[in-house]
Amino acid sequence: MTRPTLRIASRGSQLALWQAHHVRDALRARDAELHVEIVHVHTTGDRLLDVPLSQIGDRGLFTKEIDEVLLRGDADLAVHSLKDVPTQVPDGLCLAAIGPREDPRDVVLPRAGTSARLAELPAGARVGTSSLRRRAQLAAARPELEVVDLRGNLNTRLAKLDAGDYDAIVLAAAGVLRLGWEARIGEYLQPPGWLPAVGQGALAIVVRSSDAGLLQRLRALHDAPTAACVRAERALLHALEGGCQVPIGALARADGERLSLDALISDLDGRRLLRDSAAGSAAEPEALGHAVADALLAQGAEAILDAIRRLGGARPAPAAP
Repeated sequence: MTRPTLRIASRGSQLALWQAHHVRDALRARDAELHVEIVHVHTTGDRLLDVPLSQIGDRGLFTKEIDEVLLRGDADLAVHSLKDVPTQVPDGLCLAAIGPREDPRDVVLPRAGTSARLAELPAGARVGTSSLRRRAQLAAARPELEVVDLRGNLNTRLAKLDAGDYDAIVLAAAGVLRLGWEARIGEYLQPPGWLPAVGQGALAIVVRSSDAGLLQRLRALHDAPTAACVRAERALLHALEGGCQVPIGALARADGERLSLDALISDLDGRRLLRDSAAGSAAEPEALGHAVADALLAQGAEAILDAIRRLGGARPAPAAP
């Protein structure tokens, strides 16, 4: 009898493949007869490595080509970092499962041989990041630092740090931990003072909406508390019409049947940074996300959004050497 086969579409980076293999192993742990293949897909975000993310556009930068592979039937499911998944997935696809969340915080990695925390970096120190959200929070916390754009996969970013191009870089803890590089972490940036990207640390599994059998199989990988948290965060992001071109951070945390949500929105320079927080029912995470978005809009978030729209998105960031 032919063994059942599933094809997972994935980007080719070390972290993306770790994530795909993690889901493969979880599926095979529940069905030892299952054969799983990895389908490598090169995305727009992978190709345009010399352009700041904020200048490329944010509609499926790392997911569009993978979505097309699924819709054509050339793969059965895709594994993404949820922070890369637009708040509206294409027609014909759905989020089938959200896995348990890794540490959602951002971390500072100092240059090899140093151990400086963010507050200890000297004035003029070069700090690398690809994120407008991180750039804005860095500018608000340490305006005397030089924030320089940083692109590439995690291996490439670490290599640039070790080559002396930067004094420190800021990354998502989840990727660093998943690849076993926790010894490189100099500091965890603590919420709510410093907030991560929406969905950061969570894995999303996307499938065709019509694939009922696969949807049923993937229910075993779904983590309800994580899903409630990220649904609140993504509702906030959607309500603010934000993406990688707007500095928005959010983190929801579950405590039994309750959720708390902290969020921020900033202008591009970090000079005007608005914050709000609220708590609500874990059974209604979208309501919580919308409530915090409304509170930020009442504080003046619409003016920030309008100013960024008038600029046509984010202005160019200086390129790294």
